[in-house]
This record gives sequence, structure tokens and C-alpha cells, in this order.
Amino acid sequence: MLRRTKILATLGPATDKPGVLESVLAAGANVVRINFSHGSEEEHLARVKAVRNWAHVNNTYVGILMDLQGPKIRIASFKDGVKITLNVGDKFALDADMDNTSGNQDAVGIAYKTLPQEVKEGNVLLLDDGKIVLEVTNINGNKINTVVTQGGILSDKKGLNLRGGGLSADALTEKDKKDIVTAAKAKADYVALSFPVSGDDVRLTKKLLKAAGSDAGVISKIERAESLVEEVINDIIQESAGIMVARGDLGVEIGDPQLPAQQKRLIKLARSNDRIVITATQMLESMIHSPIPTRAEVFDVANAVLDGTDAVMLSAETAAGDYPENAVRTMHDVCVETEKSPTAKVSHHRLHECFDHIDETIAMSSMYAANHLGVKVVVALTDSGKTPLWMSRMSSNISIYAMSDSVATLRKTTLYRGVYPCGIDKMNDAEWEKVNGRVVSILEEKNIVEEGDMIILTKGMHVNQSGGTNLMKILRVGDDDL
Repeated sequence: MLRRTKILATLGPATDKPGVLESVLAAGANVVRINFSHGSEEEHLARVKAVRNWAHVNNTYVGILMDLQGPKIRIASFKDGVKITLNVGDKFALDADMDNTSGNQDAVGIAYKTLPQEVKEGNVLLLDDGKIVLEVTNINGNKINTVVTQGGILSDKKGLNLRGGGLSADALTEKDKKDIVTAAKAKADYVALSFPVSGDDVRLTKKLLKAAGSDAGVISKIERAESLVEEVINDIIQESAGIMVARGDLGVEIGDPQLPAQQKRLIKLARSNDRIVITATQMLESMIHSPIPTRAEVFDVANAVLDGTDAVMLSAETAAGDYPENAVRTMHDVCVETEKSPTAKVSHHRLHECFDHIDETIAMSSMYAANHLGVKVVVALTDSGKTPLWMSRMSSNISIYAMSDSVATLRKTTLYRGVYPCGIDKMNDAEWEKVNGRVVSILEEKNIVEEGDMIILTKGMHVNQSGGTNLMKILRVGDDDL
């Protein structure tokens, strides 16, 4: 059984070891994530090259997602790199005027210098993914005085969040703007935008990508509480190629108990708007150091699959873990078994809505027919990738093959649930008349279909016409009138 849910694996020191990247890709990673928070441009480009080379040698397609760091909302460092222990009731200060390497038991500097102007007495600040909780008692100039309400061990440069959100840091920093140029140089398929709070953040990112010569899709990471407001999240989704449910910072800002419902809401919103959705953060966290996951993690992955996520993401499990290949194989196995559930195959997507475009109508009609006719596969001949994306919004157990002569389009489809990229040679108008037979031949050569199987094929009347899908053809393998 082909896996429909895609796996996004983060690269890092662990995958730089000889043979590890190859084993992770062979185990089933469909897309790789390159995190701009760590490493140099040279390291990023070297990893991209290694992935592209492996895909070429193995005659397949692997997507590249490059993840922008976003604003550094962090504490500074402690003197000599020591760790401190904060206990409940301790007084502790966050001081914007303090030297970046002079932190001590009583205070520490902050990288986000305007924080004292953006918080007020009674606000709750969370450090290190919420492990330590501070309540603001007062602000004295550039010094935020707090009392510890949940203690723990604190070390250098840990993340800092305001419960409920509201910090004004721009989503795009100067570093991010330079990294966008690197992403364009790498011909990244997707760029992930950290901490967007409006559609304007996405629009600016797309503008900068275009100026750099990139057509990468923007994946907006939903990490801030204020981005969940209905009109805001709808604007962000409409402007993005997709979203990532980034459960780390989001959970810290809104509180973990709210996360499950928000995850389901965001997945549903993205799919109903014909956008991609990735579920991320701590999916198989224990496998950083364990060869097997916890059962809770298995349930977490399975629930995301049943909710309809396009992809599930591995972070430190593959980037820095002891068992990168094992983590991917485990993720694969959980997805495959979960997708056998009848719940994962039933769709009511847009059954009672009108369609805006002819190609969209063809896509929806094809999937409806396929689900009721016993079709083996659906094939979308596509230039832009829109038709297979629309098809993939309908839950099904029928494989969708995106066929194109555009490598860039095929790489983008690596993130679409239930869609498998398949190359086809460029054709002229005369050859286009015989495209049905060519499609069937390709599927037979790959042992995807055999004589007697039914195929639904969507295409346009004219070759190389983007957005021109207006035909649906039902074919039976072995018939003479293809």
C-alpha cells in the first residue's frame, strides 16, 4: 500500500554522517527541511545538492523546504555559560540593558530589546518552551522584574514567549531576507515563514522571493496566538501555499490544553481552502534517543493523519537524533496503518458548493467518479500542479499521479497528500493527440497498472497551457481506442 501522508524530515548533523541522508530518503522522506536557524549558507547548499543528487540517481523527486529563523525572542547568555536553577517564589529580572554574556542568578539580558515596552504588570512570560514561567511584577526602565511561578533549570539563549501573544517583532528579520536569497539560489520548492501575524507578512515574503528569482511556495508557520483570530488566519491561509501547525511556540503562547482543538481547526481550514497543511513538533520526540516511539506519539501521528494533514514532520529526530532512519520508518508504518481506516477514506469536501473554475470542476468530478467507479489510479496531466492539489483535498484511497514535464511542479507535489509525482516527456501539439496511450504506457512500465485496470485521466485540449484542464477521460488498460 502506498503511503498517502507525506513525511517531512529535517536535515542536520545526524544526516551529514556518511550514508545517513541516503538511508533517511530511502526510508520514505518525501520532503526535507533545512533550518536556517543553524548552519552556514555553504552547509545549506551542500545539503540541497546532496538531496538533488540522490533523487536524480534514484529517478525520483524530493521536495526542499527551507525554514526561515524569524525574530530572535530569546534571553541572552549567562556568565561563563553556567546554568542556573530558578525556584518558585524567586525574584528574577530580564534586563535589556544588561550585557549579553553577564547573566546570573538574579537577572539575564534579552535579545529582544523592546520587550520592556511591550509587557505590563501581571503578564506571564514563558521560557524554554514553557518549562519556566515568570509573572511580571513591575517594569523599571528597561528592566522587567518578575517572580517565578514555575521553576526549573535555565541556560543560555532559551526562547521567550508572552502568554496570549502580542509581541510586535517583525516576522522577517534582516537575516531572513538574506536567507531568502539563499533559498532562491538553492531553487527551494518551499520557504517556511516563522511567526507571521498577518497576510502582509506572507505578501512581503512572496515579493522578496519573486525579486530573488524564486517561485517557491510560502508555508506559514502558525506560532503566535494572535494569528489564530478568524480574519487573520483566513488572510494568512489565502496568501500562503500552505501552513504548518507549529505546536511548540503556539502551545507556549496559547497553552497546551488548547492545542488539539486548534490543530484540528487549522487542518480543516487549510484543506477547505485548498491549501497544504503540515503538522509539526515533537511527533516522535522520544526517538531522538530511543529506537522505538511511545504509544502516545503513535496516537499523535495517527490523529494528525485522520484529521487530514498533508504531511507530518520530524525535527530533531532526524536532524540530531540517534536513529534518523528508524524515525522515518516508524512514521511511515504508523501513517500506512492509519490510512487503512475507513475514516481516512471518506470525504465530504465541497459536496454542496459551487466551483469557480472549469479545471477545479474537472478535478472534483474526477475524484467523485473515481471513488464510485472502482478506478485503479487517477492521473492529472498538469503544468501548474493545481489540478492534483484540488484532487488531493478529497479523502480517498485512490492514488493520484501528477504527470508533468516540469520538474519544479513535480517537486512541489511531493507535499500533497495522496499525490505522486511522475515525469512525462515534453510533447508538441501533434503528439498530444496520442497522450492517452503514452500515459498508460508510463504507468505499465512502472508496474502501477495492468491490463483491465481503469484509469481516470484529466488534461487540457492543448499542450503546455497552464490552467487549461477541461477534459476527463476514463480509460481501460488494454483497450484499442486509447
